[in-house]
Amino acid sequence: MRFPDTTLARRWLLLWALFFWQGGFLFYASVVVPIGSAVLGSEREQGFITRQVTNYLNLAGAVALAVWAWDLAAGRGGSSAGRRLRWAIWAGLVLSLVVLAWLHPQLDELLKPEDAAVLDRRAFRALHRRYLLVITGQWVGCLALTAWMIQTWRAEDASGRRDGPIA
Repeated sequence: MRFPDTTLARRWLLLWALFFWQGGFLFYASVVVPIGSAVLGSEREQGFITRQVTNYLNLAGAVALAVWAWDLAAGRGGSSAGRRLRWAIWAGLVLSLVVLAWLHPQLDELLKPEDAAVLDRRAFRALHRRYLLVITGQWVGCLALTAWMIQTWRAEDASGRRDGPIA
């Protein structure tokens, strides 16, 4: 019986981590938020659910980025300039996650969950706009790095490189 080598296991784990993180983000933003807003009767009430969900999305992002670092460190495809650029995009994704984790408690301070109230709408709107800009940049970075990752994997596979033996 053949078992996957380290390369296959690493790639499989990375893909599933990305599916959970970015797929969860896209599904939540494009399906759950509009439906939740309609069912609950307001975007504000839906926002109190989103407030909790984003903590899990950020945690999923941290896990995915850790696995992505493993893949980047193990990968040898492409030029050294290409590897540096992939690491730079990854670092930007880490930075975006740090910024989101920093903004989240600031947004929470402007909310009163027990009353589903926003304490300072103007301040909340401004901070929330920043949060949305950062998360949009993060999504674009994930798209770019994923495309580059697939291209790198293809080049590695074409060169016949393997991390370990197949048992």
